[in-house]
Amino acid sequence: MYPYVKRVWDVLLVIISAPLWVPLMIVLALIIKLTSSGTVFFKQKRYGQNRSFFMIYKFRSMYSTAPKDVPTHLLQNPQSLITPVGRFLRKTSLDELPQLLNILKGDISLVGPRPALWNQDDLIEARDKYGANAIPVGLTGFAQISGRDELTIEKKAAYDGEYVRRRGFFFDLWILICTVFSAISSKGVSEGGPKA
Repeated sequence: MYPYVKRVWDVLLVIISAPLWVPLMIVLALIIKLTSSGTVFFKQKRYGQNRSFFMIYKFRSMYSTAPKDVPTHLLQNPQSLITPVGRFLRKTSLDELPQLLNILKGDISLVGPRPALWNQDDLIEARDKYGANAIPVGLTGFAQISGRDELTIEKKAAYDGEYVRRRGFFFDLWILICTVFSAISSKGVSEGGPKA
């Protein structure tokens, strides 16, 4: 029953909050376009529920010459590839804002395990042990408020497994509230650290 309620809740929250995030997205898109060459949005193949694939949306935070589909922590000197505006977007997690469109499409939920990159098989295999691949992925999750970039693959998978066991309306609401505070404080953001 909860998965259906969760989907309705996701869509309603995104639509109700549209007067806040739509103008912000427009402003950020203009800033990105005016400060560096390349597209405004960045699309990337990610794992979704039940190991299915979808294209995730983000604001572009790197220069257009940066390697594609390579996790930041595997790049040599990733800081040199991130634009000045991109650093701010990543630090505040505003680069993730376009994923609200993914939520409306039904690709992801507001809360769930963060979508792994198409080549992050180690994370996907670790999640299998906890049943975390069987539920919808999310814009934010329990692992994101528990360490984010500072967590190892195994630790992230364990937190995702704990989310599977505890998920429900109030736990999701608590994660969303904690996410806001984490984004404001940039807690757990570490360019070059382990990432999902």
